Amino acid sequence: MDHAAVLALFDRDMREGARPDGPGARIERVGGVVRQVGSEKGWSGIVWSDLDEARADGAIAEQIRYFTGLGRDFEWKLYGHDLPEDLGERLRTAGFKAAPEETLMVAEVADLTLDVEPPEGVRIVPVTDREGVDLVADVHEKAFGTDSTRMRHQLLAQVTGDPEHVVAVVAVADGEPVSAARMELVAGTRFAGLWGGGTVESWRGRGVYRALVAHRARVAADRGYRYVQVDALATSRPILARLGFELLTTTTPYEYAVEARAAA
Repeated sequence: MDHAAVLALFDRDMREGARPDGPGARIERVGGVVRQVGSEKGWSGIVWSDLDEARADGAIAEQIRYFTGLGRDFEWKLYGHDLPEDLGERLRTAGFKAAPEETLMVAEVADLTLDVEPPEGVRIVPVTDREGVDLVADVHEKAFGTDSTRMRHQLLAQVTGDPEHVVAVVAVADGEPVSAARMELVAGTRFAGLWGGGTVESWRGRGVYRALVAHRARVAADRGYRYVQVDALATSRPILARLGFELLTTTTPYEYAVEARAAA
């Protein structure tokens, strides 16, 4: 893989040329940034920026004013190659808090190991309705220990309002959901995004996560996507590397909580 070329393509397709990630969301391009304004319970944030040292602080302040005016918490999704080089420090100074760093990993579908099946006793079930979305959200809360309210709302909107561009699945064992994940298929791009792969603790290390990655990659291949990408945590990186994913850069979510700042 030509890492520089694929990263440049990713920036053009998925960041500078971003599309809304679901019903009710919109993309705006203003002041050297591309931002998504999500629905009331959806994700809002900066997905791409073209800034230098002279313009960075002003652009950050403008985005804070904009989203504060909407009463929306938002995220600045910073990649390791974004400029200026001290953009992360400038975001922290402006009141953002950095979430754990992730790794952008990409694979060409044709190069992936896809003949991976779930372990014995586990079946992969497609998510097509509210009941399935609830299972995905419940698994994520158990797997990650976080509130899944926003993800639940966004996935339900995608499954019911834009089903052609999302694939969500639950792995079930003995009638109980043990792992769940989704894939977002962005029309007009060459990338399918793998998101939210989480497995309950008692089922980790048995190959369920690998099976869900392979299942979604097969769907991406069938629908004509050339690449699949993951924002991987450290726990997932070795599994993805064994499947054929390669590291392109890092990505760090910088989060700005409007209500928290107002209270301060």
